[in-house]
Amino acid sequence: MSLQPGDALTSHNFGIQIDGVMVEFLQEVSGLTREQDVIEYMQVSDQGKPVTKKMPGVAKAGEVTVVRGATQSSVFSEWIDTSMAGTMNSARKNATIVVMDYENNPVKRYNLRQAWARKVDTSTVKAGEASALTETVTITYEELVMD
Repeated sequence: MSLQPGDALTSHNFGIQIDGVMVEFLQEVSGLTREQDVIEYMQVSDQGKPVTKKMPGVAKAGEVTVVRGATQSSVFSEWIDTSMAGTMNSARKNATIVVMDYENNPVKRYNLRQAWARKVDTSTVKAGEASALTETVTITYEELVMD
């Protein structure tokens, strides 16, 4: 049974696709922000009074941070390596953060256009620690489209 009218999405099941192929399920995603400039200008009303007007400006590029378990996902790791090597003609990809319902049906997509990995941070490793090794990947993109 899929989501019913009025049901809210849960945030426990999501992954990332690169060029339409699911490459990794994620532990955490942050920074999914869509923003644009605001153009503010003054004009005079027909009564001769100054009026402030606002209108939308240019959309801004952004960054998203994803956390994944340090796995053997070769496609995602190769994409990161290509980005870090600066081979931008093959590093820039369309990536999608896919949110799924409790039956693993995709219900929300955050499409990152011309995305590439700009930073990787590996979690602390400590002798005797019983925790999973994770990688935090910062992905920069030129446009975010939600559907």
